[in-house]
Formats: sequence, C-alpha cells, structure tokens
Amino acid sequence: MNTRSMIFTLYGDYISHYGSKIWIGSLIRLLSEFGHNDQSVRAAISRMNKQGWVQSEKIGNKSYYSLTDRGQRRIDEAGKRIFKLMPEKWDGNWRIFMYNIPEEIRNIRDELRKELVWSGFGTLSNSCWISANDLEKQVFDLIEKYEIDDYVDFFISKYAGPHENKRLVEKSWNLEEINAKYQDFISEYSQKYIIDKNKIHKGNITDAECFVERTKLVHEYRKFLFVDPGLPEELLPEKWLGSHAASLFGDYYKELAEPASRFFESVFQEGNELKNKDQEYNVLTHPLILE
Repeated sequence: MNTRSMIFTLYGDYISHYGSKIWIGSLIRLLSEFGHNDQSVRAAISRMNKQGWVQSEKIGNKSYYSLTDRGQRRIDEAGKRIFKLMPEKWDGNWRIFMYNIPEEIRNIRDELRKELVWSGFGTLSNSCWISANDLEKQVFDLIEKYEIDDYVDFFISKYAGPHENKRLVEKSWNLEEINAKYQDFISEYSQKYIIDKNKIHKGNITDAECFVERTKLVHEYRKFLFVDPGLPEELLPEKWLGSHAASLFGDYYKELAEPASRFFESVFQEGNELKNKDQEYNVLTHPLILE
C-alpha cells in the first residue's frame, strides 16, 4: 500500500478527530504496522507538505504535522462520502462543467480532470463533464484554485430529451464495471468480517491487529471515491451493489472501531500532549458509531 495514500487514510479516519496534528514519530510508529519504514514515511509527509495538504511545526526538538485548510476540506468531504450509507434523493438537475484550457497550461487541465473524477463528475463528451449531485461549491473552488475563469463555463439544467436521464448515465459512466468492483469488495470483506467478528467476541485479536484491519478496510473502501460518482437512487440500476457494500463496510467498521481506537490512542499519546482528556475519545464520533 502506497505510503502517501496510507497517511491520507490515517488523517481521515483517526488524526483529524484528534486536532488534526501528529508527531512524526507517532506517524512512523503507526505506519510501521503496515511495513512502512522511517525513510518512506518522512519522504511521503514531506511531499504532502510541498503539495499543500499538511503543514509542519517544530515544538522543542519534535516535528509535528497538521492538516492545512485545503487538507481538512478534502478529508471532510471524503469522510461524508465514505460514511454515507444510502444514495441521496435527486433534485432532477444536472450540473454541467465545460472547459477549453490552452495547451500551454495542459498540466492544469490534467490536474483538473483528476479533481473532477474524484468529485464524481463523468465525461458526457470531450471537455464536457456532468454530475447529478449538488457540486456547485466544489466547482467554484476548483475554478478559484486553478485560476481558470477565462476557460470554463458551468450550467445547472434539466435534461429535456430525446432520451431518458439514464441514457446520460450510460454515456458518462461504466456502472457495470463499478458494480463489479463492489462485488469484489463484498466477496472479500464479507468473509473477513465474519472471521474478525468472531475473533473480537472471543478475545482472540489484539488492539493493534484491529487497528491494522480497520485501517485496511477504510483504505480499500475509500478507493470507491475515485470510481463511484455517488449517483442518486433514481439514476442507479436495479441491482446496484453500492448500498450492500456500504452496509457491510459500516458493520465491519463498528466491530473494529473501539479496539482500533485504543491502539491508535496509545501510540498517539506518546508524542502528543492533549489539552483536554475528553479529546482522547473523539474518534468515536463517526455517524456509524453513533447509530
């Protein structure tokens, strides 16, 4: 598993619930559970710092890394999508984003495409991207971030035909392929869930092992953010497996949550002074845990 990607997972599922700041030594210790060494962690966090996702701070002889505003927004948005168990209702509108970005700044165009895919847009045609979700804020954040006002247009409108709305979905996304990925996830993790659930109930699994399994679970499940556009229920096929996968993820996550959090806290506290003891247990504020 890629070190940088794993760090994003740890910030999203753990560190952001503890003030979003962590000592580099604690981060190295946590990632050692997955086979990442000191050098790879330091290189990855340094790269994230240069990219504007995290910021560094020196306290005494210790280096700490916290999320930037940009990093926190990305983590918050990812969290809402990961822990959403059911598709949202549709308002009937399509969001259409079109651009004509000059070749001399094609690096911005390439970055923009990645951002659009991550946000859930699909390509209706060349340089024409659509989404059924309310992504107006994300769109204008991207326009501001890349300073591309002169090259883009954004519309919110209804489809008037001559076909059905689902025809637009078929042209813009490969839902069969996405459904197959969900089937793979369900096939693998339904069995792992039963095994680990039995181990937890019998006391045959350590807190560290629960931490590893929960982190791997979130890490694998969050990959769907890059392939599933999060379409409303009205636009999904009849045998859509996304909700089944979300339910499995939620159940498995709940089983692993508390022992995994205990291990994280034991490592986190070694290098982080908490202002308020109540902060130690803030990780259990996920919607899945409060149900």
